[in-house]
Amino acid sequence: MPTVESLSLKQARRLALAAQGFTLRRPNGDVQRRHVRGLLERLGVLQIDSVNALVRSHYLPLFSRLGNYSPTLLEEAAWSAGRHRRLFEYWGHEASLLPLELYPLMRWRMRRAAEGRGIYQQLARFGRERQDVIQRVLGAVREQGALGAGSLNTCEERAGPWWDWSDEKHALEWLFAAGEVTVAGRRGFERLYDLPERVLPSAVIDQSELDEAEAQRRLILHSAQALGVATEKDLRDYFRLDPADSKVRLAELVEEGALLSVQVQGWQAPAYCLGDSVIPRKVRASALLSPFDSLVWERARTERLFDFRYRLEIYTPQHKRIYGYYVLPFLFDERLAARVDLRAERAAGQLVVHAVHEEAKGPGEEGWVALAQQLREMAGWLGLERVAVNCRRPSGVRLQVLLAGG
Repeated sequence: MPTVESLSLKQARRLALAAQGFTLRRPNGDVQRRHVRGLLERLGVLQIDSVNALVRSHYLPLFSRLGNYSPTLLEEAAWSAGRHRRLFEYWGHEASLLPLELYPLMRWRMRRAAEGRGIYQQLARFGRERQDVIQRVLGAVREQGALGAGSLNTCEERAGPWWDWSDEKHALEWLFAAGEVTVAGRRGFERLYDLPERVLPSAVIDQSELDEAEAQRRLILHSAQALGVATEKDLRDYFRLDPADSKVRLAELVEEGALLSVQVQGWQAPAYCLGDSVIPRKVRASALLSPFDSLVWERARTERLFDFRYRLEIYTPQHKRIYGYYVLPFLFDERLAARVDLRAERAAGQLVVHAVHEEAKGPGEEGWVALAQQLREMAGWLGLERVAVNCRRPSGVRLQVLLAGG
């Protein structure tokens, strides 16, 4: 892309969609490891979330971009003990899976955590006051190998929600944040912790720690590559950098010419992009997006780019919900054209559409057909026999007709 001072909103949207992998040609045959690896390197981070109303969130971004793929490819990349491991777990954008290449860029964050900075106050206090428990738990991991918090728990009373953790759980979380342990695998959804040198390749572990400033600059550049065009707040949010760090690093990158400052139509804050970015002439895409997909996880940016106000209503009382419990935006070409409240009812073998809401412009006939096809593909990917539409709104009836017609 030549040096420019301004972008239309349509150009910004196309840059963002291309950067996020929505202009890539889907594999003609089976999705292979190389397809997964390339996409993981492009995105740089998959957010992990525990909600399993449909499927765990970290599986969805690959389906949205590659179509029907075997989830074992992601599991192998994330938690295998062999040469196919390509990811590690850490605090990237919340709890995340990140490419191994980014491990050296996170060491400064681990060191800060060990010093009690950049982590929850309660966890920092535990790190200062309970090194006896931390060292005991670290010793157990060192001697016994991969362990979950449950196997170390000495608390006899049942723990309550969120921060009502056992001392052992607190210790493991502190060690994880400080980089003293990492996630070797998962048992169900429970993390199994082990020493990094027993989990990650030595070529990754043995790399020298980068200077904080250089690591942060590289993370911002990766954010810019993954977002296409973004404000300072957007860039820092991708890997959850501190504003004070982000603003200084961004100014340095602009000064050295690594990033261009541009004005996007309708955006109040200045935006930034890579100098070699290529704006597609158009984007043809059709995808159901996880609520935690990196295209939409920064809600203010989603609204700026797509005029799509998106809020997760999982924790909203049912009678106050507007769209539903687990709502996926539907991307059609260059618009977020609808939102669909989905649930996987595995015992009944069906993918259930509880509600479908079209946006003001609507998907159009071609978009409705594409949405029906996406739902069929998702059901097949999840091993479900059919799609059931429980929505009685006109949009739901329309979708049901299309699904029935094959």
